[in-house]
Amino acid sequence: MRLSDFDFDLPPEAIAQHPVKPRDAAKLLHVTAERLGDHIVRDLPQLLQPGDLLVANDTRVIPAQLSARRGEARIGITLDRPLPDGSWQALARNAKRLRDGDRLDFDGAALSAIVAERRADGSVALRFDREGDDFVAALEAAGALALPPYIERPEGPTVEDATDYQTVFADPKGAVAAPTAGLHFTPELLAALESRGVKRATVTLHVGVGTFLPVRVEDVSQHRMHAERGIVTAKTADLVNATRAAGGRIVCVGTTSLRLLESAASEDGLLRVFAGDTDIFITPGYQFRIVDRLMTNFHLPRSTLFMLVSAFMGMERMRSAYDHAIRHGYRFFSYGDASLLERAS
Repeated sequence: MRLSDFDFDLPPEAIAQHPVKPRDAAKLLHVTAERLGDHIVRDLPQLLQPGDLLVANDTRVIPAQLSARRGEARIGITLDRPLPDGSWQALARNAKRLRDGDRLDFDGAALSAIVAERRADGSVALRFDREGDDFVAALEAAGALALPPYIERPEGPTVEDATDYQTVFADPKGAVAAPTAGLHFTPELLAALESRGVKRATVTLHVGVGTFLPVRVEDVSQHRMHAERGIVTAKTADLVNATRAAGGRIVCVGTTSLRLLESAASEDGLLRVFAGDTDIFITPGYQFRIVDRLMTNFHLPRSTLFMLVSAFMGMERMRSAYDHAIRHGYRFFSYGDASLLERAS
């Protein structure tokens, strides 16, 4: 497969700069093998069945965008993920100015870090001078949300973004980017799903900065995903397995939840407890083991996420769905509208 196979024309005005409010008033395109249905997110309970299980990513976005000084040099830092040794992997602008052992002092807080390692790919490992709650407090003071580059904020993220870019499921801190399908949910929608008999479970995948990076190789098989930290608890694994055994459907909220469930799936389709990194890369031809339905936003051309949904529904089906969405005024990307994809059994 070639990268150009996943290209399509997207009008710039289709890129959402702000979310719809209330959240569950966003459009929802219901995609099956036979039809395309125009709905709003609030209709989701009627599109699911009693006994289905909704699985959402409960990661909480951290203010991962930082401004640092090394002497007189200014260095832009975007945190990616914590490493097993306690340091943080990060992307650095002007990384060529950094050397192992350099000290960085961060604006907005009494926070500093030592460059533990500078890597050829432009990433660095940073060892901060504090950890735990002290580190979180310093990060809240010094950092800003790392909004996607297509959301135009010349003056930086707004106060509204701090709320808008966090899901109702958010709990453990650690994501650089929001699991954006979850941004459409409200307490009222969750209550309606519960009344419908739809069960709910969560997993944790701390979405990294790699989600913003473009695919740079024409031969898709040569692309390597950035690893992200994920957790599937025994409670969630048992609920997923029991739902499937009873004939219920597994409905993932977002590609991050899907990628984690598929990473933790055994060959025979059982979900296992999981705690570790995943760099799973799903492209057409992948055989799904766990997930039956996927609620997800509309993704960038030539992106790994458009490759994933093409694997889930078929390339031609997704092209027709995206063409319909563009023609009918659906809003794209993180603050945009959503789709509900029903994979043929």
